Amino acid sequence: MEAARQYNVHEAKTHLSRILEQVATGEEVVISKAGEPVAKVVPLRARVKRTGRGSLRGQIHIGEDFDDLPADLADALGMRW
Repeated sequence: MEAARQYNVHEAKTHLSRILEQVATGEEVVISKAGEPVAKVVPLRARVKRTGRGSLRGQIHIGEDFDDLPADLADALGMRW
């Protein structure tokens, strides 16, 4: 794995657009102050694209006993009297 590029605070302020382009392509960038790393700029994960409400209709089944807590779990949680 390649080491992250490192910029000091002044460079980061001056070249913010360039840094954001690098991050957008998947690179990680470290920003340092007085030679000590203080922040890491990393790419955001891609958003999940939803197809709309009801897109899972018919694919999910909730059992009749969904709300029933098993006795051993209730005991472990101190919920049985």
